[in-house]
Amino acid sequence: MNAANPNLATADELENIRQQLRACLDLQRSAYLEKPIVSYQQRKADLQALKRMVVDNQEAMIAAICQDYGNRSSHETIFAEIVTVLQSINDAIKHLKSWMKPQRRKIDITLYPGAKNRVYPQPLGVVGMIIPWNFPINLSMTGLVSVFAAGNRAMVKMSENSLALTRLLIEITPKYFEHDKLAFFEEIGGVGIEFSQLPFDHLIFTGSGQTGRKVMAAAAQNLVPVTLELGGKCPAIIAPDYDLNKAVERVMFVKLFNAGQICTNVDYVFVPTEKRQQFIDICTDYVAAHCPDINSQDFTSIIDDTAYRRVLDTIEDAKAKGATVINMQAEQVSAEGMRKVAPHLILDTTEDMTISHRETFGPLLMVHTYDSPQQVIDHINQRDRPLAIYPFSNDKALIQRYIDSTMSGGVSVNDALFHVAQHDLPFGGVGASGMGHYHGLDGFLTFSKLRPVFYQAPVTAMKMLAPPYGNFATKVLNFLIKFNSR
Repeated sequence: MNAANPNLATADELENIRQQLRACLDLQRSAYLEKPIVSYQQRKADLQALKRMVVDNQEAMIAAICQDYGNRSSHETIFAEIVTVLQSINDAIKHLKSWMKPQRRKIDITLYPGAKNRVYPQPLGVVGMIIPWNFPINLSMTGLVSVFAAGNRAMVKMSENSLALTRLLIEITPKYFEHDKLAFFEEIGGVGIEFSQLPFDHLIFTGSGQTGRKVMAAAAQNLVPVTLELGGKCPAIIAPDYDLNKAVERVMFVKLFNAGQICTNVDYVFVPTEKRQQFIDICTDYVAAHCPDINSQDFTSIIDDTAYRRVLDTIEDAKAKGATVINMQAEQVSAEGMRKVAPHLILDTTEDMTISHRETFGPLLMVHTYDSPQQVIDHINQRDRPLAIYPFSNDKALIQRYIDSTMSGGVSVNDALFHVAQHDLPFGGVGASGMGHYHGLDGFLTFSKLRPVFYQAPVTAMKMLAPPYGNFATKVLNFLIKFNSR
C-alpha cells in the first residue's frame, strides 16, 4: 500500500489493477461481440447459476459479511440479503420470457400503409457495477439479476469495507461463471476511480451523493450511461389520526435494522406537536423490548471506525448546539472494538447542526413536531429530493396530498422501506437521491437497448413525394395537414 496514505494503492498496484480491469473489459466485450444476442435458455441458465452460487455459499457469505462489519446480525443478513436475492431471481425467471418478447408498436397508416413497427430489447454488452458495503450481496446480486436477465455481462467493484466477502466472491465465482461473463474486483484504494473511467456500456453506482457525482463525471468522459442509487434524508410523517404505537413499531423496526445503515431508512420523523412526549415514551419502550443490549449479536455494528466516529460526533454536535438528545438505552457503552451505538432520539434541532443536513446512516432518529400538513410539505420541498417518504395515516386524501405535493424516489404508505422489496416496483432516486431504476421489469429495461425497427411495406407512396415537387406533392401535403388538424 501507499506509505504516505495507507488507504491508497501504490502506483505499481494501481497500474496492475488498471491492466486487470482493462483486460477483463476487453475479454467480456469480445465475448459479447461474438454472441451479441443471448437466448432465453442461456439467460435462464445464468440466473439459475447465480441462484446456485448464493444457495451453495450462503453460510460463508453470512460469515464474511459479519467479519467485515465486526458484527452483523445473521438474521438481518438472511432476511435482507439471502432471501431477497433468491426471491428476485425467482421472479426474473418467472417473467423472463414475457420481458424478452418483441413489442408491437402502431404504424402511421396515412403515410406508411402496410409497414410495421417493432421494438426489440437487446443486450447492451458489458455493465459495470460499483457496490457499497451496507447490503453487499443484495445490491450486487439483485443488480446482476437485471443484468443477466437482459443478456449482459458484468464487472463488479466491491467496497473496501467488504474485503472478506469480496475475496470469497472472487474465489467462488469461477465455479459458476466464466470470467468473460462475471468478474468481481476488490477495492485496494483508488480502484473505484479507475473502474468508473472504463468505457462500459452501462454503469450502475450505489453510494453517497458526493461519490456519485465523481462517478458520473468520470463516466461522462466515455459517454457511459449511468444509474445512480444515492441516498438522502428520508422523512416519515405520522398523522394525528394514525395509531402511534403502530407507527413507532414500524418506524423503529426499520431504524434499528442494520443499525440504521440503510439508504432508504427513516432519517427523521414528523410527529404531531401534542404527541411529542407520547412518541418519546413509546420509542423508549420499543427499544427496551426489542434491543435491550446493544452488545447483543442481534444488534449490528457500525461498519468502520470512521463511520463510528461520525455517528458519535453527530450526537455530540447536536448536544453542543442545544438539541434535546435522548439515549434510549440508558447510556450503554459499546464493548471494546465492537463499534455499537445505542439508539438515540434527537429533538429541538436547528439548521446549523450536522444532523439537520447530513444523512445519519446510524441508529439516530431526528424528531420534528408539526401542526399542519403544509408545514411538512414545505419542509420537504425546501430540501433535496429524498430517496423515499413514509406517510402514516388512515386518511387516503391526506396520503395522496403528501404523494402529490412532494417528490421522492419512492413511497411506502403506513410503513417504511418495504417498497424497495417489491420486485414489480422500480427502485431508484430522483435529483440528489439518484437517477434511473432497476428491479424486476424496470431493471430488465434499464440494462437493455430498446431497439426500434421499422419494416417498410413492399410498395410505398413515398417516392411520389420526391422532388421535383409538383401539384401532386402539394395536394398530398395539404391533405396531411388538414387530416392531422382535425
